[in-house]
Amino acid sequence: MTAVTTHAADVPDPSGADGPAPGPVRGRPRVGFGLLGPRHGRHTLSAADLDTLSLPIGDDGVVIGVDAEGQSAVLGLNRPTPYEIVLIGGLWTAQVCALRAAATGARVAVETGRPQAWTQMVHAMGGGQNGLAVYEVGRVPPLGASAGTPVLVVRDCGMRPPRGRVVSGPWRSVLTLLPYLSPVAPRLIRQARLVGVQRISPDEAGELGRVMALPAGEVEALPTLPDGLTLWCADRDRQYVMTQPTDAEVGLLGMPRRMD
Repeated sequence: MTAVTTHAADVPDPSGADGPAPGPVRGRPRVGFGLLGPRHGRHTLSAADLDTLSLPIGDDGVVIGVDAEGQSAVLGLNRPTPYEIVLIGGLWTAQVCALRAAATGARVAVETGRPQAWTQMVHAMGGGQNGLAVYEVGRVPPLGASAGTPVLVVRDCGMRPPRGRVVSGPWRSVLTLLPYLSPVAPRLIRQARLVGVQRISPDEAGELGRVMALPAGEVEALPTLPDGLTLWCADRDRQYVMTQPTDAEVGLLGMPRRMD
């Protein structure tokens, strides 16, 4: 339907200068205005009340756990710009991220050298028909991603993952899982927008503290982190997040654990 804009010069003069004002024209549709509905009073807000107006706006993504205040921590995976994530931790946490990303409508491609570790998840999700597929290392096909069909690539390729054929891009994030602080970790960390760290040894914590310029308190805490707790670091922001599994996730993946 095409909207009609009426200009003042097109409106007959009601004073009768050009003759009597015409009455309503019957049978002429009100093009562009739709149906006439009920009339309601206006909703107004005074300028003095504007400061009291607030809207519940939060990040759009995957709930990965709760922070120290018990508030939901959300990982925004679906972005219009390339997004690289490095997780130095356990397979359990990476699998929970993959499950929850698929539940939000993203397609998840897992590149792994241990496909048997992901088989149960694939079967539980319909044999790869419901957004999760597993590929051998170096065999991930081109993945078209868009705002309507975002993609998460999970790289579970061991201590020294090779350079991936599918890299991050618009609406396609890449999460690289490292079981420990490997020699390639500094390079991957420098390229990443977000780094998650779970329990590591004191020596690894010292090395990671130098690479990421972590405060001494964080370095001392890393070897003592309980299962399920992750320190997420983005630029200068750091946040501890406890991932709490749902009953369905416990039945599929078991309880949180750092070691596989």
